[in-house]
This record gives sequence, structure tokens and C-alpha cells, in this order.
Amino acid sequence: MSPLTYIIRRMFLVIPIVLGVLSITFLISHIVPGDAAQLMAGPRATPEIIERIRRESGLDRPLYVQFGMYISELFKGNLGKSILTRRPVLADIVDYFPATFELTTVAMLFTVIVGIPLGIISAVHKDRILDQLSRLGSVIGVSMPIFWLGLLLMLFFYVRLGILPGPGRITGEPPVHITGLFILDSVLAGNWRALGDSLSHLVMPAFVLGYAVLARVVRMMRSSMLDVFSQDYIQTARAKGLRERGVIRKHALRNALIPTLTVIGLSYGELLGGAVATELIFAWPGMAHYVVGSMRTLDFPAVMGVTLVIALVYILVNLLVDISYAFIDPRIRY
Repeated sequence: MSPLTYIIRRMFLVIPIVLGVLSITFLISHIVPGDAAQLMAGPRATPEIIERIRRESGLDRPLYVQFGMYISELFKGNLGKSILTRRPVLADIVDYFPATFELTTVAMLFTVIVGIPLGIISAVHKDRILDQLSRLGSVIGVSMPIFWLGLLLMLFFYVRLGILPGPGRITGEPPVHITGLFILDSVLAGNWRALGDSLSHLVMPAFVLGYAVLARVVRMMRSSMLDVFSQDYIQTARAKGLRERGVIRKHALRNALIPTLTVIGLSYGELLGGAVATELIFAWPGMAHYVVGSMRTLDFPAVMGVTLVIALVYILVNLLVDISYAFIDPRIRY
């Protein structure tokens, strides 16, 4: 099977997965106590107004009919209207999602750039001081609460030392809106002041968000490298007189990367959907504020829209991870 055929087949598999996600969230939205018509009408609405809204929204119809209407609207690009903001859900997501996507992506880049080399170093220097320090840092990263680490860093670097900016996404004027990603927009507009400002604001939240995943990547990379080091072909390469650096880079690293990439792909989706604590601590204007507010007010269209977007990004990232396997290990065929 060619890579293109594999990609097409995987894209078709996205359809039942998305339908499953939509079905579950749709059922949950109707199981949770609360009258959507009452919420849309407001607390002072009369019973007649509530009943009219229920009829206009199709909430008086059978559940399967409502689900069909929802799917039909999705194909038109309509995610519904938010009860909280009174705006189309798609417009709200376009406003809030870029901030979360930028934070999550930078956090994951930090995790990959730092975590993979640390895992390799830890495996090469097994049971030595570098390995012990790396394992200690991994244990701390896994066990340390995100909210506590975020508050600690803010107290130390912002309040006491003043070397990093405080909460928020940018201090000065934001760059010209092109994509909603401040880093990319600053580069495209040539606004280097905004680029430096936005990067400095990303340091603490990206570190806090990526630290727990960093610990996971380091441990997985170390375990995979140690497993590969015990294989016969590694011993053969060393017996041929190859330099240790060449053995690690050409023979061990590629084989050890596959399970690590799997963890990275899964962790990215986890970060994208679980950045709530980090965004709240650092007053990051991302999806957290929108999602938390929507859940508090039982804003079902907004919750379902956010769930759909996160699911799609998660599926896309894992598809890219699966495709990358063939480039890392030529023995893999689709």
C-alpha cells in the first residue's frame, strides 16, 4: 500500500471517529440536567417564550431527529450559537483557539527539543550522575502539580526578580491580526518588538505546560534507547569499530524514536485539551476561559464545538505521527 492510499484510508476512518465523539457529547448534553430552551431564553423569560424557542430550535422533537439536525448544520459549517456569548460558536473558537494552539505547540516543541536529547544522554550514561539527575527531574515533573509550579515560577521570576513578564499574552500592542498566532503574525508583519514581547510571555506558561510531558518523553526515550542498546545489531556495529556517536545516531536513535513519537502524539492532544490550569494561572486568553464559562452556564453548543475541534486536531496529529514512522524506519510499509 502506498503512503497516499494509507492517508486516504485513514482520512475515511476519521468519519466514524468524529461521529462517535459527536454522539457521546450530544447524549451527554441531553443527559445533564438543565433546559437548553430556558438557558437560551434567559431567567426572566415567560413560559410562552421558552416554548417558542424550544419549537424553533427543534428541542421538542425526538432525540434522533435533533441529532440529525445537528449533523446537517455541521456540514454547513454551523456549530450552533453560544448561549453564553450569543455569538456563533465557530466565531468564538476562531477568536480563542489560536492562543491555546500557540501555547500548546510551543510547549510541545520545548518538550521534544529538550526531552529527546535528555533521554539519549540518560541512556548513554546509565546509572551515572547525569542519568540520576535526569530521572530525578522526571519524577519531579510527573508528580508536581501544574498550578503550584505555575504560581511558584510567577512569584520567583515575575514578582521577585522581574526578569519575565507577568500574566497575559502580550504587554504592548499585539501584531496585525493575520492568523491569530502572535509569533507567526509578528514574523509575517515584521514586527520584531511584538515577537520578542510574545515570546517572553510564552516562556513560563510553555515551560509549566510542557514540563510534565517532558518528564514522560525523557523516561520513554531512555527506556527505548536502553532496549535498543541490548539488541544484537548494536553489538555488531560496535564490534565493527564504529564510533559510539555513529552507533547512537545511525542505528539506535531511529529505532528508539518510534515509541517516543507515539507518546509525543498522544501528549499533544492531551495538552491541547488540558491546558485549562495553565491558562487560568497565567491569564492566557485561550480556550480555557471559554470552556470553563461554557460549562458553568451549561452552554452545550459551545462545549460540543470545542470538543469537536480538539478531537479533529488530536486525530490529525496522530495521523502525522503514524505517517512519520515510515520516514524514521524504512522497514515499515503501509
